[in-house]
Amino acid sequence: MPSPCLPRTARLIMCVCASVLPLGCVGNTIVLLDDDGGSSAGSDDPTTTTTTAPPTVSTTIPEPADDTSTPGTDTTGISFLPEPDGGGVAFECDLFEQDCPPGEKCMPWSNDGGSAWNATRCSPIADDPAGPGEPCMVEGSGVSGLDDCELGAMCWDVDPETMEGTCMPFCVGSANDPYCEDPSRYCAISGDGVLILCVPTCNPIEQDCPDGSACYPVHDYWTCAPDASGELGAYGDPCEFINVCDPGLVCLGSAAVPPGEACEGAAGCCSEICDIADPLGDAQCTGAAGGQTCQAWYEEGTAPQGYEDVGVCALPQ
Repeated sequence: MPSPCLPRTARLIMCVCASVLPLGCVGNTIVLLDDDGGSSAGSDDPTTTTTTAPPTVSTTIPEPADDTSTPGTDTTGISFLPEPDGGGVAFECDLFEQDCPPGEKCMPWSNDGGSAWNATRCSPIADDPAGPGEPCMVEGSGVSGLDDCELGAMCWDVDPETMEGTCMPFCVGSANDPYCEDPSRYCAISGDGVLILCVPTCNPIEQDCPDGSACYPVHDYWTCAPDASGELGAYGDPCEFINVCDPGLVCLGSAAVPPGEACEGAAGCCSEICDIADPLGDAQCTGAAGGQTCQAWYEEGTAPQGYEDVGVCALPQ
C-alpha cells in the first residue's frame, strides 16, 4: 500500500555545524533529501533549513508520495553527512583499527575549515579522558577532531557556544562487519566511513527518552532527539520536521490524516504512534472516526528486535 510517511527512495543526511549559520543548520541537523540529491523542502543546499530554534536534530519530510512502500521502510540506508565536495574523504588513520601512535587516537575532523567532517587524523588523548555518555569538551569547534573523550569515542552534539557535548562511542569490528558493543545502540556509518557512531536507540511506544526529548524514527531504528514542537506538535498539527511533533507522535505525510485538521494541505501532519498488539486496536487513534487505523510501521518480518509492535495511526492507502 502507499506509505503515509516516507517514500522508499528517501535518504537521511545530517549536516554538522560548528556554529549557527544564517539559514543554516543548528547543531546536528538531519535534512531529508530526495533520491536526486535535492531537498524535499525545495532547497538545493542540503545544509539549508529555516529552523531558528536550537534543537539538535530536525528532519524534513517529503510531500506525500504514491508508492508501494510500507511505513518506516527505507532501502537506501542512513547517511549522517553530505558527501564532501570533490576528492571524497581523506583518511590518515583507521577509525576501526585505531592505528595511531601511543597516546593518540584516530578522529574524524574537517580538514578544510568547513562545518562537516571530511577526513580522519591522529589526535592526542586527554590525560583524564571521559567515557561514552559522559560530558566532554572540544577545542576550536565541533569538527576539529580535538576533544577529551577516551580512545574509541568522540564528543558529539556539541553546543557551539560552550563547546560542550557528550562522548559517543565508535562502532567496533571492521568496515565489513561493524557493530556496537552496547546492545542498546546501533551502528550508523556515514560520509564514506568518516563517522562510525554507535547511536542510542529508544522505544517509540514507551517514549523512554529524557525529559525534553522524544523518540523519533531514523532509518530502521528510533533514537532520542530534542522535542522542538513548542506550542504545536499535537495530533493534526502541521509539521515539516520529524522532531516538531509531541512525544508519542510522529510527522507523517498529510495523506495519513483525515481532512479537516489544521495540517490539511501541509507537507506533513503529526499523528500518533500506536501499538499494533494493543487490544484497543484502532481506538488508539484520534482520527479513527475519520478512517485512521493502527498500521504496522515495519513491513512484516523486517522489524528489528523489540520493534515488532510499533505502529502508526494513518489512513489506509
